[in-house]
Amino acid sequence: MTTLTLHNTRTRRKEVFAPIDRRNVRMYVCGPTVYDRAHLGNARPVIVFDVLYRLLRHVYGAAHVTYVRNFTDVDDKINAEAQRRREAGAPGTLEELIRERSDETIAWYLEDMKAVGTLEPDEMPRATQYIAQMVAMIRDLIAKGHAYEAEGHVLFAVDSYEAYGALSGRSVEDMIAGARVEVAPYKRNPMDFVLWKPSDAETPGWDSPWGRGRPGWHIECSAMARDLLGERFDIHGGGIDLQFPHHENEIAQSTCAGHDFANVWMHNEMLQVEGKKMSKSLGNFFTVRDLLEQGVPGEVIRFVVLSTHYRKPMDWTEKKRQEAEQALRYWMDLTWELDPTPQSDLEIDGALIEALCDDLNTHLGLTYLRALHNQPQKLLDHARFLGFLGDEARAAEKDYRSKISQCFGSGPNEQLAELAGKLDELRNGAKISKDFSKVDALKQALLSAGIEVRMTKNGVELNVTPDFDASKLEALK
Repeated sequence: MTTLTLHNTRTRRKEVFAPIDRRNVRMYVCGPTVYDRAHLGNARPVIVFDVLYRLLRHVYGAAHVTYVRNFTDVDDKINAEAQRRREAGAPGTLEELIRERSDETIAWYLEDMKAVGTLEPDEMPRATQYIAQMVAMIRDLIAKGHAYEAEGHVLFAVDSYEAYGALSGRSVEDMIAGARVEVAPYKRNPMDFVLWKPSDAETPGWDSPWGRGRPGWHIECSAMARDLLGERFDIHGGGIDLQFPHHENEIAQSTCAGHDFANVWMHNEMLQVEGKKMSKSLGNFFTVRDLLEQGVPGEVIRFVVLSTHYRKPMDWTEKKRQEAEQALRYWMDLTWELDPTPQSDLEIDGALIEALCDDLNTHLGLTYLRALHNQPQKLLDHARFLGFLGDEARAAEKDYRSKISQCFGSGPNEQLAELAGKLDELRNGAKISKDFSKVDALKQALLSAGIEVRMTKNGVELNVTPDFDASKLEALK
């Protein structure tokens, strides 16, 4: 069996993966704070760890892998968005609006992540479902001298954990600057972080030994991971932006509470757009939904993401998008008439597994798929293993092909050539008469029928798009 190696952020080296229990391989990945749509950077870890999930299921068996990805549904950003909605006139209490926003955003997130070809995790806990476990962990930390109460807050005492900073390898000075720590008079150390904070009458809150309040962000993942995966599990993942302070704090509080926590820590690198950091101020910020609504298929997003190794910065460019579309279009052309091999009979080639087992070398994996162009059935099965050529995309392709067949029979090229010739003849006549009305009318009719029109100095080219409507083309014959 191929040996699986993964880069462990904690040890800063690539290691042979040895699960705690081969019959119960466990992975936790930090999920979204549900106050808005997921942007492209949010989608990268979801896609990366989806590939790892698929690989683990292949190596150890689907019944022996548990993947947990949480939803943070108690957070000041969610509260602020709900408050904005209430001020804009939305009906309901602030707490009702918070719940409404969380439910809505979670539904958006799942829809968008499905569109980019990811499987749903085995468990998707909401933080608000685990308040009791968080309170219990905080009480334990206080009892062991690792946390203290101050002015209605409970804070973790960083000085009580000697290994603090080992994951990120930062000095105290760097950690203070990087964390943008909140200066508060009740803190014993500027690095101490909040485990519990007070809530006012309208803000969501729960009863606790320290008064009505709500948990800090970091304690949420520690409590959910322990409850669902146990005191020690195999892999903890997320974006590199979470390495510090979030993951550093998770390790500190979990270890001090007596949990071994995760053996392997994995982080994907950041994302850029055309060589620049994605930001609203630069005008290059977009969500997954923005791309989908612009006509970029989810599988294209997935292809671009997996074209770069997860531990390298990823650059989303128009060129990469076009190349991904071309590759996927070619694969679909080769395989659309085929049926996927049943799961019980599916055999994944060792070369692809070997690439993925080398610290998720998805770039090499895609290179392997490209080499299967002369083996369409094998290409289909292996592309689906990596999350491409899914059922919805194939169904849309078959519907598209059916529409073409209904109008043109088995060969649309001759009919399209006639229409292209007719449009080119009208255009040449219009160049003399200066009356382009008939050209514009025919072009608009073609576009309305779902025909792409390309007019160059060399002539006219027509192509059928997935929006093709045969009924609209009948009058043009």
